[in-house]
Amino acid sequence: MIVGLIIACEIGFWVLIALGLIARYVLRRPRLGAVLLVLTPVVDLVLLLAVGVDLRTGGDATRAHAIAAIYLGFSIVYGHRMIRWADAWFAHRFADGPRPVRLYGAAYAKACWQGVVRTALAAGIAAGVLVLLIAIAAPGADTDALAATYRVLAIILGAETVWAVSYTIWPRREPARVASEA
Repeated sequence: MIVGLIIACEIGFWVLIALGLIARYVLRRPRLGAVLLVLTPVVDLVLLLAVGVDLRTGGDATRAHAIAAIYLGFSIVYGHRMIRWADAWFAHRFADGPRPVRLYGAAYAKACWQGVVRTALAAGIAAGVLVLLIAIAAPGADTDALAATYRVLAIILGAETVWAVSYTIWPRREPARVASEA
């Protein structure tokens, strides 16, 4: 059930974004678009409540519960950024907005390090959600799957850090055709 709910929440998140952007740029209804985009955190709240209720009513913690915690942490931290990215591309495509800029060199490396900070924050929130879920689980419930997830969060943060280090040492180069157009 929890896996299906996570999938439904992810789909709901992107459906709300798509509807919000369609309302904003295609239908020319910016207020409706803003309302739909502001509703995206409600999806996270629904998932958190469902997972909490499942654990509190006696369900044993599974990897799906742990994935829900990871999803929540990353959705909270990266959700606004994903909406901004989608908004920029939608504006470019449907409202004659400027083409979003692709970063290269030191600017890209800097963005990678900002990603490390965001990922650390997301992992911290996910860890906090895990602590909360372990605390509210029914007495005697097996919460080992939740406790084992801290290691996964460390691996995610480590991978993000390796990514940033690699692009600091070997910066992304601007393609020759892009450089010649500028």
